Amino acid sequence: MVRKENVTYVDGLAGGRGRAKVSHIVSREELMGHGRMYAKVTLPPGASVGWHQHVHDTEPYYILKGHGDFIDNDHRIYHVSAGDVCVIEVGQYHSMENNSDDDLEFMALIYNEAGYLSD
Repeated sequence: MVRKENVTYVDGLAGGRGRAKVSHIVSREELMGHGRMYAKVTLPPGASVGWHQHVHDTEPYYILKGHGDFIDNDHRIYHVSAGDVCVIEVGQYHSMENNSDDDLEFMALIYNEAGYLSD
């Protein structure tokens, strides 16, 4: 099967600033209880994903394009760009900020910890 992308726009993603473009790769249902999101996220300049925690799941980011500031669980700031992978462990907090003049694009996959199936 081939289909067109399913795009949504989210104001204040996870409590962040601005409007994020979320291009869903597969639906929550297609993840069959193993996770809840697989998407390309685009943050325009000045936008962010708010500080949030992952309970019973994790969400690695793979940076595709642009530059951003990834804020890790210990509040350490990492300057990231294309090819970087941001690893968030189960139970940890994180956020992402686009403090550049260009769009920041990254892949985000929210999947469950071992032995936990989401509704």
